[in-house]
Amino acid sequence: MSHHMGHNMTGSAMPTSDPHAHHHNTMAPGHMHSEGMAMTFYFGYENVPLLFSGLVINTPGEMAGAFVAIFLLAMFYEGLKIARESLLRKSQVSIRYNSMPVPGPNGTVLMETHKTVGQQMLSLPHLFQTALHVIQVVVSYFLMLIFMTYNGYLCIAVAGGAGTGYFFFSWKKAVVVDITEHCH
Repeated sequence: MSHHMGHNMTGSAMPTSDPHAHHHNTMAPGHMHSEGMAMTFYFGYENVPLLFSGLVINTPGEMAGAFVAIFLLAMFYEGLKIARESLLRKSQVSIRYNSMPVPGPNGTVLMETHKTVGQQMLSLPHLFQTALHVIQVVVSYFLMLIFMTYNGYLCIAVAGGAGTGYFFFSWKKAVVVDITEHCH
């Protein structure tokens, strides 16, 4: 009885008693790592795992639905970042102004004023910010893990959604310009 060595999906050798048995990987060569994870970018819609073990894309329709959902999730992430900044500005409870002398041109002295703001640790706005921060971190890791599938369609959904979200939400972002800045 002769034993030939074939390879299973994990890449480990396994003996076969059938000399004509062939074991093929379902992915194109170079796309699979030894644990079954794609290691290069590819465009496909069959057997694409998505975050959870039971969530696998197998049809073009499922890929289209996942694309839209991921695109919207990435937009939500960008909107959440801007919303948190806006809420933080609105919830600032203590404002202090600190002035300090700084050397000016020709030996003069200028007064530079800094605004210091803060909020209380055990306040409802801070607890709300903490909850939003946790949501933001979880969504950011989900998006990272989706990108790490190396599926081109899903990567485009993450990048496109993030770009679109930034476009729609970031223009509201406040830009602070210090008019007392003396270094040009």
